[in-house]
Amino acid sequence: MCGIVGVVSNAPVNQLIYDALLLLQHRGQDAAGIVTQKERKFFMRKAKGMVRDVFRTRDMRGLPGDAGLGQVRYPTAGNAYSEEEAQPFYVNAPFGLVLVHNGNLTNAQALKAELFTSDHRHINTESDSEVLLNVFAHELEKTTRGTQLRPEDVFTAVRNVHRRVRGSYAVVAMIAGHGVLAFRDPFGIRPLSLGRKEGTVMVASESVTLEGTGHTFDRHVLPGEAIFIDLQGRVHAQQCADSPKLYPCIFEYVYLARPDSVLDGISVYQARLNLGETLAKRVVSTVPPSEIDVIIPIPESSRPSATQLAHLLGIPYREGFVKNRYVGRTFIMPGQGVRKKSVRQKLNAIASEFKGRNVLLVDDSIVRGTTSREIVQMARDAGAKKVYLASAAPPVRYPNVYGIDMPTPSELVAHGRTIEEVREVIGCDALIYQDVDGMKRAILKAASTAPGSMPLDGFDASCFDGVYVTGDINSDDIARINQARIGQEDPLEEDTSRLALPNAQEA
Repeated sequence: MCGIVGVVSNAPVNQLIYDALLLLQHRGQDAAGIVTQKERKFFMRKAKGMVRDVFRTRDMRGLPGDAGLGQVRYPTAGNAYSEEEAQPFYVNAPFGLVLVHNGNLTNAQALKAELFTSDHRHINTESDSEVLLNVFAHELEKTTRGTQLRPEDVFTAVRNVHRRVRGSYAVVAMIAGHGVLAFRDPFGIRPLSLGRKEGTVMVASESVTLEGTGHTFDRHVLPGEAIFIDLQGRVHAQQCADSPKLYPCIFEYVYLARPDSVLDGISVYQARLNLGETLAKRVVSTVPPSEIDVIIPIPESSRPSATQLAHLLGIPYREGFVKNRYVGRTFIMPGQGVRKKSVRQKLNAIASEFKGRNVLLVDDSIVRGTTSREIVQMARDAGAKKVYLASAAPPVRYPNVYGIDMPTPSELVAHGRTIEEVREVIGCDALIYQDVDGMKRAILKAASTAPGSMPLDGFDASCFDGVYVTGDINSDDIARINQARIGQEDPLEEDTSRLALPNAQEA
């Protein structure tokens, strides 16, 4: 999960891209980068850290030009601690290309070998984004062969990229002297939207980026589609996938995206309200409402679900935790030890809302269990009589290979455990999970009522149901993908050298 943006304008774009990245900061806090173009020359600044720390006044002055792109990085592949992994990536041929990428390639190692042996291209980092850039560069070079670049040539290159690359990818690239290109994988796993205002065209990961920078939302980029914006601001679009289908990542709606965004025609806020509605039925079947004194959300993604849950059950809703907004999201922090340490720095309990009460805590999801265990203990320390915990999402039982940092089965508290065993690990008095079908129905309901909604073929819900929509993932693939993560600190570690994937589509 990263945040990406690209802009073509009739005015300088450095401040506009900076503002857009601030609106995407929730999608990545590890590194940030901007590249602009002026008179066929690229100007780049990228480094580890938050947007406000990476770009100072002197850096912004060094980013001239009327076209550019940017990224905030959340690492799921490569070296999370290396500054050289920060994006954008650059190659000088053909034309000069820079690229930013949101997603994860599942066949990156095979592509890397092909690039070296067949395409005669060198990859200098462990990033799959650099692999993707070089695949695109090779295909574009084959298509043009020294001729003038036309939009049709760009689309042919993207078509060939789709045929070689597997996994999830939303991409924004810039071709020196020609324009900005955006394209999406044939399953539309990662989001991408298009917007305009007078003299400017923008593509970005979330619609809130467009609205927050004064653009009018135009439409979502279709799965498999490529959009080329030339330097005059003209938009060219073409479907480049052989059999595109829309299977957006369901975890975007559960947790990743901002609630004020609309992704593929689905209001994220409405989806989370609906999750609270379906969760209410699960709570009633587990804990009688008369035994719950107060419902408290775990900030922040769970608030809409908790609000709707409290309304339907007729139980008071209270804010029981105060969040320190200057500590990053624990879910996307590198290392289990850092996550655990940061929980109490990030949240503080309001004791008066817990003392002597039976409390139902509501979270958007439970992934590793570390944060949940700490928060349950905080509630007890604040004086709660009983602490119940409800998750608006089902148990996360399977690795995610499409760009969310949960690829190792041993990191997942629900992997190989019953709900009762998870409850014991977390330490709550009752644990209530959403079910997979209820989650999908709730989010589909948000799609059916949203203006401009797109026809969905389904969702990528692989971390919940073990079904990988690209059809190329099996147990051996997951073991290979996880090799780089072996040895990381994990208090819930277990033997997972072989992972069963029930109902998974295996190549």
